[in-house]
Amino acid sequence: MAHDPQPPAESTDADLQAVERLGEAYRRITAELSKVIIGQHKVIEEMLIALFAGGHCLLVGVPGLAKTLMIRTLSDSLNLSFNRIQFTPDLMPADITGTEVIQEDKATGSRGFKFLKGPIFANVVLADEINRTPPKTQAALLEAMQEHQVTVGGERHKLSEPFFVLATQNPIEQEGTYPLPEAQLDRFMFNIFVDYPDEEEEFAIVRQTTADSVPLVEPTLSHAEVITLQSFVRKVPVADHVIRYAMQFARLTRGGSGSVPDFVRNYVSWGAGPRASQFLILGAKARAVLHGRPYVSTDDVKAIARPVLRHRIITNFNAEAEGIKSDDIVKRLSEVIPHDSGWSSSEGKMPDIFKAAEVH
Repeated sequence: MAHDPQPPAESTDADLQAVERLGEAYRRITAELSKVIIGQHKVIEEMLIALFAGGHCLLVGVPGLAKTLMIRTLSDSLNLSFNRIQFTPDLMPADITGTEVIQEDKATGSRGFKFLKGPIFANVVLADEINRTPPKTQAALLEAMQEHQVTVGGERHKLSEPFFVLATQNPIEQEGTYPLPEAQLDRFMFNIFVDYPDEEEEFAIVRQTTADSVPLVEPTLSHAEVITLQSFVRKVPVADHVIRYAMQFARLTRGGSGSVPDFVRNYVSWGAGPRASQFLILGAKARAVLHGRPYVSTDDVKAIARPVLRHRIITNFNAEAEGIKSDDIVKRLSEVIPHDSGWSSSEGKMPDIFKAAEVH
């Protein structure tokens, strides 16, 4: 697969140093996580991409795959504060955001309201089994995820930076659950699928977790360093054709357009919105820097297309009847959208994004 050429004029010495620093941080964090987490390299990479891009993650996997341990270990390796919220049917919004209580000043006898912070006030928040609580409580996370603040009693309370929400879901148990509203799903940058380990990984897991010793995770970055690296990711330059490439993934999922492929018309009810294009570019920037490059290629976009789009594409009955998943739609889109200037448009291929970039 051809890669996009590096634009040398856009990278300064300071940029290259920042890229090297983030790449080194990525290697150190991965090394620390590997002390506790066996395998799951793709999941860890996608979590770190979302973190440095300033997004949130939804982790979907059956119980027992160490999703909670992975998230806790990530916060320890970054020296960030961590809170776990176990979502249950009786959980109320105030149990997440916090509440105001009446407090009496013993010296003066006067009374006043004092805000008691909820567990949302942490750098890394684990929303465990988020689909087990009613929509009213699920929605308590919306303002926090989007605005990095909560409003209680008419007053706004800023959350600590960096702020990272990781929610988990069990895909096989649906009884007594409340599916997340589409508006809230769209707030998650990535929908990460946590799969079973292979045989050798499971052997290593069993051997390590049944022994007496507990591996210690060393912090690798400070709060300030994480915020600085998040800020740098947004400054990474992106060529116009890469932006157009990302846009095609989102735009071609919308069946109302006349230029969408036939398989989209046949299998997709609703497609991805503009937020998908934004997250594709932000995620591609973070991935490029984590891999030591101060520029973004179409391969970076393609690599994160599934976690960005799988929860934003709603398939129809035809797809369900034929066993077609949203991941299959994304895979087929990646096969028809030109990914480099050497791939000329032909019958059955989508409009050439490289020619469109030249025109503009």
